[in-house]
Amino acid sequence: MFLPTTKEECDALGWNKLDVILVTGDAYVDSPFFGPAIIGKLLLSKGYTVGIIPQPDLKNNDIERLGEPRLFWG
Repeated sequence: MFLPTTKEECDALGWNKLDVILVTGDAYVDSPFFGPAIIGKLLLSKGYTVGIIPQPDLKNNDIERLGEPRLFWG
């Protein structure tokens, strides 16, 4: 399962608020060689809802695309 990167993907999973949002300057690759994917999958396996924002465009407030997390940004 890929971690959601958009509000639409969260809605498709039935998640209306994420517990954790991970932000990375790299592209999102669902691979065991990609740190944010490993951390996200570990949190997901512990029951947390996790989203990821890859390569945010800070000029357009892209960092807000998934809303505010319930617990923390990572």
